[in-house]
Amino acid sequence: MTTHNQTSNRVRVHPGQALRGVIRVPGDKSISHRALIFGALADGISEIRGFLPAGDTLATLGCIRALGVQVDRHDDTTMTVYGRGLRGLRQPSQPLDCVNAGTGIRLLAGVMAGQPFSSVLDGSEQLRRRPMKRITEPLRLMGANVEENEGRAPLHFGGAFLKGITYEMPVASAQVKSCLLLAGLFADGPTTIIEPGPARDHTEGMLRAMGADIRKDGNRVTITPVEHLHPLNWTIPADISSAAFPLVAGLLVDGAEVVIEGVGVNDTRTGILDALVMMGATVHQSNVHEEGGEPVADLLVRSTRLHGTSIKGDLVVRMIDEFPILMVAALLANGVTEVSEARELRVKETDRIAVMAAELRKLGAVIEERPDGFVIEGPQQLKGAVVDGHDDHRVAMSLMVAGLLAEGETIVKDARCAHDSFPGFVETMQSLGAGVDWLPD
Repeated sequence: MTTHNQTSNRVRVHPGQALRGVIRVPGDKSISHRALIFGALADGISEIRGFLPAGDTLATLGCIRALGVQVDRHDDTTMTVYGRGLRGLRQPSQPLDCVNAGTGIRLLAGVMAGQPFSSVLDGSEQLRRRPMKRITEPLRLMGANVEENEGRAPLHFGGAFLKGITYEMPVASAQVKSCLLLAGLFADGPTTIIEPGPARDHTEGMLRAMGADIRKDGNRVTITPVEHLHPLNWTIPADISSAAFPLVAGLLVDGAEVVIEGVGVNDTRTGILDALVMMGATVHQSNVHEEGGEPVADLLVRSTRLHGTSIKGDLVVRMIDEFPILMVAALLANGVTEVSEARELRVKETDRIAVMAAELRKLGAVIEERPDGFVIEGPQQLKGAVVDGHDDHRVAMSLMVAGLLAEGETIVKDARCAHDSFPGFVETMQSLGAGVDWLPD
């Protein structure tokens, strides 16, 4: 076993070993971002446990500190945030660097739009390729003074006083909804967002628990400004998006039995579980309880012969981050798997349809790309090859799982990006018996 060091960026994958064991995956990435940002806006001291110490969330932590918020880290996953209140943030002395964090930049945009001072939100070249008009256009309707670079970062904010609006989102997006709800905290009246379909509701639940005036009526969410937000005392559940990788591996690798403890099973996030059940999987849930208002459960899977299915509509939104690993499952399933209405995959960290199809083809896969999805007929026999993670954490981890199912050795280059959401992924898979090792560069 080769342990990770800071310079390792290639992983070698050997197929054949059964996967068995009980693991815990890192804290939920979406909630970790929100806990930092909301804690910064609270009046008082927030205690956060189960934080995800990954590249994206640590970028958000850096931005929060640059706004004058004291954050004490007691260890990797436990911290205290000394909130400055809704009107207590300080003007940053330089651009806020969101690095690769799409969630971080879009949520912070809602906060910065309502500040009386100017600021800049920026990030990596990868982040600068991601579309931002979906947030800047409605923010301008609220009166925000924001300029972007041809619809992309960097985002330049001038001081502004916001007004409440009613906005119908063209596409269901938790990031856009959360951005506008946060901006609504600084508006002169209620802001109503009309959703075309279900999207993650962590923002609504967390802000409501902090004393925000948020009301939901069908597909309409309305936030009315309040003077103060109460601090958080929050245990963040394990991230179902991270759990998806060992979960799918446990279904596909012969002789596997995998238990993942304490996973958040909020029904706006469990589309991957529903899709796998549609493909013939059995996912046992036990020890079901709530942590901080979020439903949590232990998940058990055993190796299963899956079959193809059709995925579209609301289910796409509820599993948008899990499609790279679903493509791997589809390659091993009997019959045709067809995904449509998933054009959003084209504008994630990478064009995940194109990138996953190209890399899996190196392993011998046959995949039909479509503008809004893909078609895969299985089962297909994969063959080991050299593939590339493309600085996209979910692509890199999906390719490592694919390597476990291929004939011969697979090398995944640019694998370190897995730490953007799942620090210790390789080591976690090793603990289950998977043949994955870091290679020295």
